Amino acid sequence: MRTDEQETFSALGVSSDLVAVLDKAGLTTPFPVQRLCIPDALAGRDVCGKAKTGSGKTLAFGLPLVERVAPASPKRPTGLVLVPTRELAVQVTDVLRPLVEARDLRLVAVYGGAQMSKQISALEEGAEIVVATPGRLIDLIDRKVADLSDVGLVVLDEADRMADMGFMPQVEWVLRHIEGGHQTLLFSATLDGAIQGLVDRYQHDPVFHEVGSPTQTVDKMAHRFLLVHEMDKHRVAAAISRSGSRCLVFTNTKRAADRLARQLEDDGVDAKAIHGDLRQEVRERALKRFSVGKLAVLVATDVAARGLDIDELDIVIQADPAPDPKTYLHRAGRTARAGAAGLAVTLVLWNEELEVRRLKRRLGLDEPIVEMFSNDERLADLTSWNPAAEGAA
Repeated sequence: MRTDEQETFSALGVSSDLVAVLDKAGLTTPFPVQRLCIPDALAGRDVCGKAKTGSGKTLAFGLPLVERVAPASPKRPTGLVLVPTRELAVQVTDVLRPLVEARDLRLVAVYGGAQMSKQISALEEGAEIVVATPGRLIDLIDRKVADLSDVGLVVLDEADRMADMGFMPQVEWVLRHIEGGHQTLLFSATLDGAIQGLVDRYQHDPVFHEVGSPTQTVDKMAHRFLLVHEMDKHRVAAAISRSGSRCLVFTNTKRAADRLARQLEDDGVDAKAIHGDLRQEVRERALKRFSVGKLAVLVATDVAARGLDIDELDIVIQADPAPDPKTYLHRAGRTARAGAAGLAVTLVLWNEELEVRRLKRRLGLDEPIVEMFSNDERLADLTSWNPAAEGAA
């Protein structure tokens, strides 16, 4: 296992041309997951990384992938990245593209909800690296426009999310169709159950690296629980969102996401919803605007937000309380990325208060639930405000 003394990408073994691309993007100091995983991956080892979204793992596998991938023939990629959602496929592609262009390699993303003809054309022309969701990749293999026989390096990103979403049979189908010797890099926030089965069956003598944990992330952030009134809830959310530059809002249903986005826009907040019922181009446009800071608020369901990797996210608002501790941690952790602090706010209606108290106990959070209206000045800076001083329970 490598130590934290390796403070540059060059020291990890990354080539100078790729280091130059990283320097241009302002990426000079590797994150812990990159320091740990890159040297082993460059050495050709199978790597199993336990790391959450936002830890920097895309470059942890992306740099070795670009360094080691072989030239590809038409329809026969040599590098494959499997991801659970189309949003993550787009994000991984965006991260890899500057690196790929520096090497004159070809990259294609294949996922459902997008025009298949363009994906087929790109595969037929030849692409070294394919970033894919399992279902669309299997469809393309069945159509004889993708052949995995030449894949020498495969990455499983967010493996736990693929398991949660029921994709494990498709993932295993794909892995069984990768013939011959190949290197496998697996990244997951958990390594139990189905994920351990993948490690046992499809990795050879893997080196294990673990970086951080959800509880460490949660310790870094400010948690606030606000008792609000139903007719005033969207105005409270609007007031909170104005205190930061970018705010991600969670709802439990697609309908609630659409309604809240409309209400926020009526309140003068630039907000858009993303969920599975929206056209892919609408989702991608909203996500792109949010990622570059041109959209203040993104309202999302849990499924639509899976795999989103967005830096400099000030605030997460749970407009609908999380149904369980795991969901709470997954949502709240979006605002404490790569060591940064953040603010996680849960809005609570009167009939949700009992369940939220139970949730807090299970999470070990002792912050009180404090009643607040949308004209309350404290909403402008919930991080500095001390709710314990309110004496609420």
